[in-house]
Amino acid sequence: MAEIAVPDGSWTFNGEMLRIIPGSGKDVHELRRTLGEVTVPLEAVAGVTFEPARKGGHLRLRLRKGADALSDVVAGSLEPPADPYRLAVPKARAGAAEYFADEVRDTLLVYQTPNGPCDDYLLPVPDVPISATAGDGTAIFDGERVRLEWTGFAGTAKEEAGPQEYPLSDVSGVEWKPQSGMGYGTLRLRIKGEVPTKSPQKDLRCVCWGIQRFGGTTALVAAAVLARLPRELPESPAALPPSAVSDDVHDAVLRRLAELGQLHRSGVLTDEEFATAKQAMIRRLQES
Repeated sequence: MAEIAVPDGSWTFNGEMLRIIPGSGKDVHELRRTLGEVTVPLEAVAGVTFEPARKGGHLRLRLRKGADALSDVVAGSLEPPADPYRLAVPKARAGAAEYFADEVRDTLLVYQTPNGPCDDYLLPVPDVPISATAGDGTAIFDGERVRLEWTGFAGTAKEEAGPQEYPLSDVSGVEWKPQSGMGYGTLRLRIKGEVPTKSPQKDLRCVCWGIQRFGGTTALVAAAVLARLPRELPESPAALPPSAVSDDVHDAVLRRLAELGQLHRSGVLTDEEFATAKQAMIRRLQES
C-alpha cells in the first residue's frame, strides 16, 4: 500500500482504490472540506503525476471523462487550493509524492486500465438537497427543482424579478466557471429552447460572483445538477482483442512490485535499482 500524509491532506492507495482525505487546517478550501473524503476506484483513474515546484509541488490525479460529475462540470478549471484531486506537497515530501505517483501508474499499466470516457459515474455524486451562496445569489437544488434566490449584491434586474425556480426537466445543462481577472465566476443553467444572451449580472438563470475565486461550494451544486441530467453517452471505442495476460501473471507481477517497493523503502534497493526492476516487471507483463 502507498500512502502520503501532509498538512494539505492524505492520499492512500491499496492497489484497487485511492482514498483522498482533505486536511483539517484553515488553509484547506471550503469546497474540499465540504466534499470530505473521496474514494476513487482504480478504473476511474486516467493518470496521476507529481508536478514539482520550488517549494515542493502537487500530486495531481486525472479522472476519466464521465467518471466524476464534479470533474466534468469544472472541466479542469479548479486549481489549488480548491481542487480535491490535487495535493500540496512540501519539498521534504517530494520523494514520497513521486513514489506514490509511480505506484499508481505502475498498477494502471499492470491492469491495462482503460482511460477513455465512462458510460456511468464511478464516483458518488453530491447528495441532495444541496445549496451554496456566492456573490449575488444562492443556488438550491432538491433533486427535482433548481431555485435561485438573490442576495443584497444582486443587480436591479434580478431584484425586480425575484427568486427563480426551474424544474430539472426544463434544464438541458449546467455551466460553471471560476472568477478570473475582471470577469465574473458563474453557475449558469441552460434551459431547453433558450440561448443565454444577457450578462451574468442580468441573467435570471445565473448566479455570479466577482470576488471569491472559486465561488465557495457552488461547483458542488453544479455537479449535483449535472449528475441528474440525462447523460450523453460517449461513442463506443473500437473493439479490442481480449488481453492475453492471465490472472496468474497479473497477480505474480503485483506481488513482485509490492516486494520491490518494500525493499526500496527499507533501503535495500537504491532509487535507480528500484526503477530498473520495476520496468523489467512491467515489460514482462506486456510481453506475456
